[in-house]
This record gives sequence, structure tokens and C-alpha cells, in this order.
Amino acid sequence: MRIAGNQGDNVALLKIHHHPDPVLKQVAEPVASFDGDLRKLAEDMLETMYAAPGVGLAAPQVGVSRRLIVLDCGPKEQRQPIVAVNPVILDGEGSCCEEEGCLSVPGYYARVERREKVRVSFQDLDGRERQMEAEGLWAICFQHEIDHLDGILFVDHLSPLKKSLFRKKYRKILEQMEEQL
Repeated sequence: MRIAGNQGDNVALLKIHHHPDPVLKQVAEPVASFDGDLRKLAEDMLETMYAAPGVGLAAPQVGVSRRLIVLDCGPKEQRQPIVAVNPVILDGEGSCCEEEGCLSVPGYYARVERREKVRVSFQDLDGRERQMEAEGLWAICFQHEIDHLDGILFVDHLSPLKKSLFRKKYRKILEQMEEQL
């Protein structure tokens, strides 16, 4: 579940794809091969997430259409990374409405309704089945990142009016980003 070992050895920061890149709307393919390439991708994704900085990252966000997510919602001083391969939300309870942002939708934040607690099933980097109960930020992050694997962005959860406001504001955000380049 937690990745250990040689982080920092030949780790590469990956390019984070931004909305409206088509890779973000694809349903990711299940992972079948648990090999060194998968481990390297997970390590690179973790380092990319930390550098961004963020608390979660899905493989489609770095242009890889595979069902792999990395998360770390722990305190910044004490890394607690989780790598989840082929994750599935088994069930959830309660509801919360918290402000979310996304590394693939830079500069935009909105309140999204999610389950307050979830039970997640996934495989670790060795292919072993795991289950985890998550609540609070961890639950929100699991839901947000698993949505990415299904081609869903957090802004897809917004009401039609808020989606319209998002499109207008996001165009301006993208224009400002281009001017900075």
C-alpha cells in the first residue's frame, strides 16, 4: 500500500495535462502487469504530485491511461503516500461538501458533494489485494482520483449554472497562464 525505497533515485517529474486535454476524458485501462515500469511510474507520479504541490494524482493526469492513483493527505512534514492500482469504491456513507481543486484544472476551486467515508479496494504495486476505510480528506481524495480514472473531472459534478461560470472563468485562467509563458 505504501511505497518505500529508492525515491529520489532517477525520479522524473512528469508533465501534468490540463483540461481540456482529451486524455482526461478517457476511461483508463486496468493494470494487468505489476512490474518495474509500474513501480517507476508510481514513484514519478508521487514526486510530481509532491512538487506540484498536490495531495493526489491519477495516471491520466500525466498522460497515461491506466488505473493507477497516488495520494498523500497526511501532514507535509510526514509523508504517508498510498499507491492504489485498479482502485474501486466499494461503498460509502455520509456526505460532505468541501472545496476542491485539481492539478489538471489549475487556478479553479469549487465545492463538490462527496461521500464523507468510503471503503476502497485496490491492489498494491505487487498485485496484492488491499482494502482501506477512508474518511475526511482521504475519502474525498480517493473519490476525486478514482473519478479521473473514469474520465470525470471535479467540475463535471457542478450544476449547469456553475459549469457555465467555470467555463468563463477557466478561459481567463488559461489566457493568464499562456501570457506567463
